[in-house]
Amino acid sequence: MKKYILVSALTAITVTGALLATAYYLGWNTKTVKVEHVNDLPVRGAMYTLDEDGEIIPLDFTKTASRIMEAVVHIKSTQAMDRSITSRRSNPMDDFFGDDLFERFFGPQYRFESPNQPREPELRVGSGSGVVIQADGYIVTNNHVIADATDIEVTLHDNRSFKAQLIGTDPTTDLALLKIEENGLPTVAFVNSDHVQVGEWVMAVGNPFNLNSTVTAGIVSAKGRNINILRDQFAIESFIQTDAAINPGNSGGALVNLDGNLIGINTAIASPTGSYSGYGFAIPSNIVSKVIEDLLEFGTVQRGFIGAMIRSVDNTLAKEKGLDRVQGVYVDSLVSGGGAEAAGIKPGDIITSIDGHSIDNSSALLETIARHRPGDKLNLTVDRNGTMKNFLVTLNNKNGDTSRVIKESPKKVESLLGAELADVQKDVARKLNIEHGVQIRKLLPGVLRKQTNIQEGFIILRVNGKPVKDIKDLEDRLNGNQGGVMLEGVYEGKPGETYYYAFGL
Repeated sequence: MKKYILVSALTAITVTGALLATAYYLGWNTKTVKVEHVNDLPVRGAMYTLDEDGEIIPLDFTKTASRIMEAVVHIKSTQAMDRSITSRRSNPMDDFFGDDLFERFFGPQYRFESPNQPREPELRVGSGSGVVIQADGYIVTNNHVIADATDIEVTLHDNRSFKAQLIGTDPTTDLALLKIEENGLPTVAFVNSDHVQVGEWVMAVGNPFNLNSTVTAGIVSAKGRNINILRDQFAIESFIQTDAAINPGNSGGALVNLDGNLIGINTAIASPTGSYSGYGFAIPSNIVSKVIEDLLEFGTVQRGFIGAMIRSVDNTLAKEKGLDRVQGVYVDSLVSGGGAEAAGIKPGDIITSIDGHSIDNSSALLETIARHRPGDKLNLTVDRNGTMKNFLVTLNNKNGDTSRVIKESPKKVESLLGAELADVQKDVARKLNIEHGVQIRKLLPGVLRKQTNIQEGFIILRVNGKPVKDIKDLEDRLNGNQGGVMLEGVYEGKPGETYYYAFGL
């Protein structure tokens, strides 16, 4: 509606101006009007800013842009499209002669095809951006750029392409770490995102709409934004907001200051059309740095919890609870045995700072805690009925203790298939009336996802007709197999049905 009002107002001004000009011409004023056009203004291209010392310096993006483009890459991720699972009943002789022999042997989702025309799964190709953070090929991007990918390809600014290995992901912050086999790559240095100020100039570098190495400029519009875009239970949202143009394909790209230092990873836009509308959001570099360190050191992110249910204090909550302030984080309730309860924090307390840094809302609190690991101690200042109190809170993990989780390296068979595996649990085996098997807990980039439509939860009972008791047995069956493989098994939710999946090694 505002758009049409604006257009109408401009039209009115134009018409009024035309009437006045006509009246002027008809004799209201008989003076000659001379319009002079100036082509070369002395201020052309003269755009200035202040340095840290308050000195006026020219505002120039060119040097920073040329350097940062070298360290921002294009990412192409290939995903297998979800398909409905087809099956056959456990009796292989039902209507045997009425169907194709190959189909009856291998399962109804397969048809005979000549060796020169292999069955190709339906694929979906997406694209995004990434930032080289180490010269030996480590690249950070968004988790949603490579989620469920069967193949990840990275193209550098100089057009060289590499297959990428997925090192780790963190859906709670929408970050992922990749590795390509190359050395001597240009990198981007991190800057403390706490020092980023609203109003300072920034540049967004990425590959929107597959337009490689695109640079846009703007300012930091806000900090600590929570836009509820991440659906993970323990999601951390405290985005840097910018009006630098960000579009689909920019995800995973760099948001840098004028010195070319990374202040965030571009992640999302707020738009009624799906394209740039002036509101882009980036994950702060301090969170990015911590997530990467965890993935490299532990293989998984170490997430700490204070053990409290919280809400941002605003005017509505202040009126509801009779509070004297409209900033801070209100403690609704405590987790039994959690760090906050053990430290002496009570429901109704208002957290105002952590380690001396002001905390105005829940996003700021979650961002601060996300930079720490279980076992770390934080000094929380709270407002309790108008009295300021300090508490030393020890962060726990989601299991309620301070231990840190180290992700085990995948077994050889897991790397081979692209799946996290586990021996089937005894209660599941009893329910399905089976004695043993290996269950696919999670699908990863690999041969299963690329060549079949197998689903998570599938229990492998046989390989090429031979029974499989456990993971070691499965590895032995696959060891040295260079030809076709047929998996036979069941799903927990579909008792009495047998499923077949064929692929090549």
